[in-house]
Amino acid sequence: MKKSLIILFSIATGLLAVDDIQGDLAFRMVKDRLEGKNVPLDFIEKAFSNSLITTHQEIPDRFARPWEKKTWEQYRKLFVKESRIVAGAKFYNENKALFDRVIERFNVDPFIVCSIAGIESNYGTHHKGFTVFNSLYTQIHTMPKRAKWASKELASYIDYCYKDHVDPHSIEGSYAGAFGFGQFIPSSFVAYSVDFDEDGVRRPYDWPDVLGSIANYLVRHGYKKNSNDYSKTGSIYKSIRAYNHSDNYVMAVIELAEKIQKRAQEPKGATD
Repeated sequence: MKKSLIILFSIATGLLAVDDIQGDLAFRMVKDRLEGKNVPLDFIEKAFSNSLITTHQEIPDRFARPWEKKTWEQYRKLFVKESRIVAGAKFYNENKALFDRVIERFNVDPFIVCSIAGIESNYGTHHKGFTVFNSLYTQIHTMPKRAKWASKELASYIDYCYKDHVDPHSIEGSYAGAFGFGQFIPSSFVAYSVDFDEDGVRRPYDWPDVLGSIANYLVRHGYKKNSNDYSKTGSIYKSIRAYNHSDNYVMAVIELAEKIQKRAQEPKGATD
C-alpha cells in the first residue's frame, strides 16, 4: 500500500525514480510487450524515469466527448468550412509537384490525401497538445478499458523512438496518442509510414513522407488504384474509414476533398 501511494504521488508530481518504476503498471505492461524487440531495458527504464511524466485528467474527459459522436451537422461545421477549403486549395497548389509524385506512385485521389492532411492537422498548424508518451501513459493509468490498447501503442512508440534515436518525451500529439501531420498512432506509423523522399528516415513532420504515408495507408487498406467510386460500398470510402472508424469522418474527408479540388482548379481571382 505504501509503495502504491509513493508511485501515485510520483505520477502526480511528474517525478518517478528508477526504483519506483518496477511497480508502475504502465512500465510493467510496456516492458512485457517489448520483450524480444531488441530495445534495451535501460532505454525503457530511462523513458519511464523522466521527470516530464504526468497524467492529464483532460484526456479521459476528451475521450468521453469525442468529435466523432457529434451529429453530422455539428461535425461538418468543424471541418468542412471555408477556412479549411481555402487553406486546402492553397496547400495543394503550393505542393502540386509533390502531389503529382504521390499520384504517380500510389494512384490515389490527391485531393483525398490533401483533405485527410487538412482534417488531421489543418495542414500542419494543429497537431499537438500532449506528449505522445503522456497521452498513452494517462490512458493506461486512468482508463482501464483502454489500458491494453494503450500499452501496445506505447510499446510501439518506444520501439520506434529507440530505432530512430528519438527522445520519447520530445514528440507531441493528440489526446489519443496520434502524432505527426498525418496523426498516425504509433503502430500505424511503424507499419505504414514511408520514406517518400528517400533520405533514409521516415519523418512524421516532413510533407513528402507525410503525404506518401497517408497514400500508402489508404492503398494498404484496400483503396483500389485509380478508383473513382466514392460510394459507401466502394474501396475509397472503406480505406478512409480504416484511417478513422467514423462515418462522419469519411463523409467530411470526401466532401472537403471535392471542395478543395473545385477551389484549387478555379482561375486565379475567381470567387464562389
